Amino acid sequence: MRLLIVEDEKRLAAALVRGLTAEGFVVDLAHDGITGLHKATEDDYDLIMLDIMLPGMNGYRLCGALREAGHDTPILMLTAKDGEYDEAEGLDTGADDYLTKPFSYLVLVARIRALLRRRTRAGAPVLRIGDLTVDPDAQRAHRAGKEITLTAKEFAVLQQLAVRAGQVMSKSDILAEVWDFAYEGDPNIVEVYISALRRKIDAPFGRRSITTLRGRGYRLEADGGTDA
Repeated sequence: MRLLIVEDEKRLAAALVRGLTAEGFVVDLAHDGITGLHKATEDDYDLIMLDIMLPGMNGYRLCGALREAGHDTPILMLTAKDGEYDEAEGLDTGADDYLTKPFSYLVLVARIRALLRRRTRAGAPVLRIGDLTVDPDAQRAHRAGKEITLTAKEFAVLQQLAVRAGQVMSKSDILAEVWDFAYEGDPNIVEVYISALRRKIDAPFGRRSITTLRGRGYRLEADGGTDA
């Protein structure tokens, strides 16, 4: 796997290159946004690690430029800034994940591997659960022929349930697949997304396809079910 790091803190950049090379990655490095954009557009990378505060061109602009040009390489934002607005802006420009400095190296590697796993799933077949279809490549879901508008995270949770349709997925299973195993936030965030999915894929269609099995997890079923 080939990575590009765009980071102007040279000591941090050098440490990341050493560590990730030891993990088996091939790593290229740029210290400013303009050089980073040139490298990202001239060469093929499996993932780009992108600092926000960069000379020449900041990370938001660089990320937006890559997405506008049609590049779908996973982008992990690295920044010393912290706050919901900054995260939202980064994700709105097309970033796939966001990590605030200082960060644990183990968490960084976990995030990288999680993003790479998601990318290698490209080419997956359309999943059909009754009249619900989930298209991993197009990132679209339909029920009874009607498209359902989902956020990226909502779709990711639905996709995991659809891949294992008929099976029980625990909160920890979903967190590991959608957020990654190093997630340190409130695990009840899964309940928030399950509730959102029920409002979008079930309620408007008179379905109850996402079943809760208390103390065990959730199950997506073609014929629906009742909470137990």
